[in-house]
Amino acid sequence: MNLIPHRRKWFACLLLFVSVWCRAADPRSLPSYHVDLSQTTVSGLSSGAFMAGQFAVAHSAIVTGAALVAGGPYYCAGYPDRGAFTPYLANALSVCMNPAEASVAAPDAAYLWERTQEFARAGLIDDVANLRRQSIFLFSGRRDRTVTTAVVDQTYNFYSYAGTQDVRYIDSVEAGHAMITANEGDNACEVTAAPYLNNCHIPLAQDILTFLYANLSAPAAQPSGRIVRFDQRRYAPPRASMASTGYAYVPASCGRNTCRVHVAFHGCRQGASAIGDRFYRHAGYNELADTNNIIVLYPQVEPSAIYPYNPRGCWDFWGYSSLDPFAPDYYTTNGAQIRAVRAMLDRLAQPRGAPET
Repeated sequence: MNLIPHRRKWFACLLLFVSVWCRAADPRSLPSYHVDLSQTTVSGLSSGAFMAGQFAVAHSAIVTGAALVAGGPYYCAGYPDRGAFTPYLANALSVCMNPAEASVAAPDAAYLWERTQEFARAGLIDDVANLRRQSIFLFSGRRDRTVTTAVVDQTYNFYSYAGTQDVRYIDSVEAGHAMITANEGDNACEVTAAPYLNNCHIPLAQDILTFLYANLSAPAAQPSGRIVRFDQRRYAPPRASMASTGYAYVPASCGRNTCRVHVAFHGCRQGASAIGDRFYRHAGYNELADTNNIIVLYPQVEPSAIYPYNPRGCWDFWGYSSLDPFAPDYYTTNGAQIRAVRAMLDRLAQPRGAPET
């Protein structure tokens, strides 16, 4: 038997593996654009909505507005607090999602607002006085049985306690649990199913940006910007369950103009590892961002079956990314995912052409 051809085939396969591995491991730098961080806004669906709310409260000094699509109030999983022990995960799966189905009460916005003020006094988050000037957009689908309207109602109440004046709440659309679009190829409006993009004939992403930023120009029919792929590993520790690759949509104008940043957080089972480019290319943000000097940052979480335990690829709103699960810090400026996204924003704010450190 002549082993030479087999050895050559084996060697060729080895070279192919090494080549693919090297390309996958090749770090891609996030470019710097000298953006204006004082006009940062955030949005998200489901776990991404919880994350958007957490980030907007923790970094309220720079975040001027947030849009939560099927998202509960800040620190939702911290209620109820059973004294020496808080069942964060159990709360996240019941109180913060479908409390009626779980036979528990909806989150207590008054209690959560009191805790938020305590966190600010302890220096764990920015001054809560900043929340008064934020613009807040809330959406709850009438057919959503994953994160129900009873939960989003408490998000509205939370911002009422905070004294936020500019709040828009839409709860009249017969929509399932999904990001709402006007794309013909997406799911029917009332459905709750992957990829969690539903055609309700409403360009919700554009409505969100129009609410969060004043005097925007009309969206581009064909965006002229580009999708930037970048290495997220330099921003987040392994316990953060963040994917190796993140994405950003960058309008062509941002190479010369001062731009601002909108951070769009995908939902569970909606990262690029699950649905490819459907969210970061087709959720609806890029067309309006293209004509209005807005970079859209699409950070990515991926499923993790062992450690951290995050099998559905959700953003952390109960503590899986914290070093101590009994005293988690996911909701503070020191939370692993919040720190990672803030570092990405700081990178975008560096002078154009600055080396990534």
